[in-house]
Parts: sequence; C-alpha cells; structure tokens
Amino acid sequence: MTQHAQFLQAATEFGLITDESLYTQFLTDFTDIKAGKPLAVFRPKTTEQVAGIMSACTEYGIKAVVQGGLTGLAAGATVQDGEVIINLGQMKQVVEFDEIGGTLCVESGMVLEEVCQLVESKGWYFPLDLGARGSCQIGGNVSTNAGGNRVLRYGTTRDLVMGIEVVLPDGTVLDMLRRLIKNNTGLDLKHLFIGTEGRFGIITKVMLRLFPKPERRYSALLAMNRFEQITDLLKFSRASMAQLSSFEVMWKNYITVASEVTGSAIPFDGAYQYYVLVEIEGADSPRLEADFQHFLERALEQELADDAILPQNISQSQALWTLRDASAEAMRARAPYLAFDIGIPLKDMSRFIDEVEAAIARDYPDIECQLFGHLGDGNLHLTTAKMREEDFMPVEELVYQITERYNGSITAEHGIGMIKKPFLHYSRSEEELKVMAQIRNLLNPNNALNNGRVID
Repeated sequence: MTQHAQFLQAATEFGLITDESLYTQFLTDFTDIKAGKPLAVFRPKTTEQVAGIMSACTEYGIKAVVQGGLTGLAAGATVQDGEVIINLGQMKQVVEFDEIGGTLCVESGMVLEEVCQLVESKGWYFPLDLGARGSCQIGGNVSTNAGGNRVLRYGTTRDLVMGIEVVLPDGTVLDMLRRLIKNNTGLDLKHLFIGTEGRFGIITKVMLRLFPKPERRYSALLAMNRFEQITDLLKFSRASMAQLSSFEVMWKNYITVASEVTGSAIPFDGAYQYYVLVEIEGADSPRLEADFQHFLERALEQELADDAILPQNISQSQALWTLRDASAEAMRARAPYLAFDIGIPLKDMSRFIDEVEAAIARDYPDIECQLFGHLGDGNLHLTTAKMREEDFMPVEELVYQITERYNGSITAEHGIGMIKKPFLHYSRSEEELKVMAQIRNLLNPNNALNNGRVID
C-alpha cells in the first residue's frame, strides 16, 4: 500500500469526500489562478476531525491547505498538486452566546453575514463588514485579519477577537477561547494565528467581541474634484462626528464601471473626480439625524465637497452601498486584471497615486485603472484592468517598488497567500522575514500546512 493510500485509509472517518466529481468547487479562491490536483478533499464537522486529519498528514508526510468561503484574493486557499483540501464550511455551529457579557463563540465555517444577523436579532452588533459578507467565513476573516468598511471606528478583525481555538499542524489542539478583555497572563498566543493565513495552524472556533446594536445608521455621498478636499473632509468628519463608522472613497474611473455592472445611474452624472461615502451609527434620536444634516451643510459651506446626496430612505442608502460593494464585479468586467490592496500613509496618498498612474500610463498605456478605498485607514484598492497576462509580474513589481518608497504595505487586508509572497520583501525587512521563518519552523516544521503561502 502506498503512503498516500495509507493516509487516506487512516483519515477516511474525518469527513473525506469520496466523489471526485465534487472536487471542482474547492480548487481555487476568487483569484481563479490555475489550481493543482488535490490528493483528497475533507469537509470535517468537528475540531476533533480537523485534528485527526492533521495528525495523519504529519504521520504520512502529506501536505494540506485549509479553506473557508473561497473569497480570498491572494490564492491562499487555492490547492497545489498533491495537497489535501480541508474545507471548513461544515463547521458552522454556534458554540455559545453570552448576551450579558456581549460575546459570541462560533465555529470557523459560519458565514459572516449569518454571524451579524444572529447577534443583531438579540440586540447586539458585530461590526466587521465587507463586500463578500454573504460568502466569506469567520475563520477566514480571522486568519487574514480582514479589514473592511468600519475599521475607522472598530479596528480590524484582530480587535474584534477575544479568543480562538486552533489545531496545530501536528494535530495538537490549543483552546484559547477566553472571553476576557483584560488578560496579561503571559504571551497572548492567539495573535500568532490571527492574520497569518493558516500558516501556523487552523482556526476552528472563534470568540467574538460584540457591541451594542446601533439604532440608526445614516449615509451620504459627497462629491469633489480635488484630492485635498478628501483629506480635509476626513479631518472635519472625525472632529465633527464621534459616530463616524465609514469613510469610503471611490474614484470616477471606479464608480463608472461599478454603475455599469450594477445597472445603476452614475451619481451626479459622473461630473466629479471623487466620491466619498460617509456613514455614521448611533442611538435613535432626532439629534443624530439633525447633526448629520448639519455636518453635510457645513462640509458644503466650507467647500470640503462640491455636492452631496442624502438618501431619504433605506433603499436609496443601499443603492449607494451597492456601488461600493460592486468591486468584484467591476474587476471581472475588465479582466484580465490585478487587484492591489495597498496601505499608504494618508499624507502621501495623493503623490503615491499620481506616481503609480503616471508610471502605468507611460509603460502600459492600454491598462485601465480603477481606484477606491477605505481612505480613513489609509487603505487603497487599485485594479489594473484590461491587461495582458505577460504584464502581470512587471506591473506588480512596478507598483510595489513605488509602495516601498512610500514605506507602505503591499497588502492592507487581503493577505499574502501565494500571489504576493514573491513581493513580501517590499514591505518587510530581511530581519523580520527571518524571524517569521523561525516561528514557522517552530510551529510548522514539516510545512504540512499551507506550504508555499506567506513565508517559507
């Protein structure tokens, strides 16, 4: 019996899918890069089954890749030849809901939108929000330290996690499901696994921190022609509204395509270069709405914006957010494309964008750029579309070299995966990479889990 056959025999009881015709749905994430041929696909239902799979992988020298909702943009969940797939989509149970302390413990396969709907039905609020909310899973959000639309007020996913349960590459289970905000008892090991994309272990359960449910939410779309107006508006928004939760910026080149793919009219008939979607959350009081309207009036009076749309009902507000959430469709409408997820200090953002766009126009005049971002936290999304695939690598090098000059990050929230791994040195020093590799060698010495992703 071959080693592979011995492994499959040992791991059969841990959620093995025997029908290979079902494998295709698990091969790749949203990037659609070429996938390898998996040795097997597992859909475990318990932590014990995940531990059993990894224990067998270690014993028989098999490599595994862990998957969530397959919404990633870095190919971290795309299978390579000979790997076994561990898809956590069946692990979606609620473990515990503490309605007094405001915590929720769920298994990693629970979809983000379902988490949010559950807690809101009980008067609580989980603020993580991103376009893939209906498909992405909470374990994937934690493993990539997802950002999204409300980082400005609530922080990244790391700030929303109180504890986790993790299966190490050798099958050892670490139970760190504590619901304590304050806990200084030695090293807080959960942070080794948050944002490290499954390289050090598989997150199987998550203890989430909840917040009181906002009673009201108001949005508005402001338009302007100068980038300086955006930064001045952000400063004014922060000073004027403690309830500010989102500050999303869309360039004309993005909102034009987003309107096209959603079948929506272009706001203001596309008369402006920049569009800022501002959101506040708070208690249900006449003052909240009045203060928001007053904020908009003052912003226009001070010429921080040239025009504004204040939705009169929920459907009008949702229509504005539909444009913001259409980024995936907008990218694919102009394929082939590259999706950049850059972190840049806001004071340098305008110069960075000018330099990148000028370099692309000079060297690759046929490429179309789309720009949007969570500028309140310095996160810019750049899509270079209508590309030739042979230009992918040189365009990435060009953008990341400029990013390095501005002391930026090559990924603010999407993660490294396989796609950005060759460029990690543009954001991390040689010494940092060495320490990362040492930690990987300690926790995952045989590269049994997520090999070829993030770091060697």
